[in-house]
Amino acid sequence: MLDTAHVVRRVPGRKSSGPARSGRRRPRLGPYLLILPSLVIISVLLLWPVLQIGQMSFQKVGVRQLRGEPAENVGLANYRQILGDGFFWTTFRHTILFAVVAVTATLLAGTLVGLLLSALGKRMSAFVAGGVLIAWATPPVTAAIIFAWLFGTTGGLVGWLLDLLPDWLAGSGWQDYNWFATPLPTYTVLTICVVWMSFPFVAVSVLAGLRTVPGELYEAARVDGSTAWQRFWKITFPLLRPVFGVLLVLSVIWDFRVFTQLFIISGLANRDSFNLSLYGYSEAFGSLNARYGLGSAIAVVLTLIVLAVTAVYTRMIIRQEGVA
Repeated sequence: MLDTAHVVRRVPGRKSSGPARSGRRRPRLGPYLLILPSLVIISVLLLWPVLQIGQMSFQKVGVRQLRGEPAENVGLANYRQILGDGFFWTTFRHTILFAVVAVTATLLAGTLVGLLLSALGKRMSAFVAGGVLIAWATPPVTAAIIFAWLFGTTGGLVGWLLDLLPDWLAGSGWQDYNWFATPLPTYTVLTICVVWMSFPFVAVSVLAGLRTVPGELYEAARVDGSTAWQRFWKITFPLLRPVFGVLLVLSVIWDFRVFTQLFIISGLANRDSFNLSLYGYSEAFGSLNARYGLGSAIAVVLTLIVLAVTAVYTRMIIRQEGVA
């Protein structure tokens, strides 16, 4: 016998009541209240300084303005000045070339080390990964001082080792060679320093991604006679593409904004080796005639470049994931 108490009749044109309304959930304010303190801290520590720099980039700000005098609005004069300066484009070229080489070398070295760690046993892999992460945990100031000493003209270890090699292989006079006199050797040392600090993070991230790949795929590929190179491009890279995408974006952001290492290695005396970060710092704080508005304009341009590169590649990743 049919129990009519559990029968729900639907009348055409009329919305059902009761349990059907339970699907509509009111927005809960609890999660937003929990993240509100973090949003406030981020706004105070990050967004407010960015807004201040953006405002100063349209003003003429110097030491007098810091003492209380009102700043003069100059519109786009700071941007026209830096974009019309040939030295700005020199530093821009240094920044782009260094970022391309450093990002490529970091991802390549980190991926190779990550593959090596995955081939080791669990205990040995954890031991080697912990040792490698020491380089990543080293503060930039400490790393820059170490590499400035290694390549220094007074007691530099690199120059001493190169002088030990035969003259037909490495030449001579390396102990007196100044690695920081011209842009090419300066950025060579800077690239080695940055890659040494950055590749452990890539290696550990790749290792974590490899742990999620089913081993049966590699076993089937070995049975089919595929090489290690084919297994990487046919299995590892497609499955870890999101990981490589995130690592690429992070590396671009980090390497475009390199400042501490170059400041310690080269300093402000050698203007030929400036990048955009060091150029903006020198204009704002490098002399008694401080031009904070001009330095802020350089910082805004650098930020826009990083955001543009990041946005383009992030959009490419989203499109590829959507197609897949």
